[in-house]
Amino acid sequence: MSRFATPTPEQTAAVDAAIKTRHSLRAFLPTPVPRQTVEDILEVASWAPSGTNTQPWQVHVLTGEALKRVSGRIHAAYLDPAQNAAHKEEYPYYPNEWRSPYIDRRRKVGWDLYGLLGIAKTDKARMQHQHGRNFTFFDAPVGLFFTIDRVMQQGSWLDYGMFLQNVMVAARARGLHTCPQAAFTQFHRLIAEELQLAPEQMLVCGMSMGHADPQAKENSLVTERAPVSEFTRFLED
Repeated sequence: MSRFATPTPEQTAAVDAAIKTRHSLRAFLPTPVPRQTVEDILEVASWAPSGTNTQPWQVHVLTGEALKRVSGRIHAAYLDPAQNAAHKEEYPYYPNEWRSPYIDRRRKVGWDLYGLLGIAKTDKARMQHQHGRNFTFFDAPVGLFFTIDRVMQQGSWLDYGMFLQNVMVAARARGLHTCPQAAFTQFHRLIAEELQLAPEQMLVCGMSMGHADPQAKENSLVTERAPVSEFTRFLED
């Protein structure tokens, strides 16, 4: 489609569907994803806007034995109390002070997920197990790590968010699902060692990618969205 053409209703519906059916899924089938498909997704995603076309993203794609080795090491560190305590996030993803409505939304999605899985509020062992599945990429055949140069500032992180959204929507348009994961940031030192990152590279997040397991209970979770009227002001006069 030409950049100046008006999309057809069918094209508009396809874009809307890719966006609205993108959910953070937490159980994947072992079905392989061809490397060319991943490359196509990243090529489409690279058209995300960025200030003065800086394109601050760097992507590290893990499959096969590399994925097993890295995720296995991270998961082992997570399960070991001493190692877990020694790893801290490099940047704050969440606020230091929680306020409504954000804390309410966070609690709801957490308990909705645990409710689907039959995990009681007092069942710390099962909570730990479920959270630990982050570090095995929820069994997805493709794991991605995203890094950024440390000299880049807040504006570039905004650009990065648009790139990540493009990755997820482009994947969905190809019948795949994803789960963006800030949980990996706790183990940024371990990941930097495994990926042999240059010191100036900083971990932004990880992401699982693959074919969703339609039988997994956790994949039936659909989070709520506030209506447009709740977060938008129209000023006309």
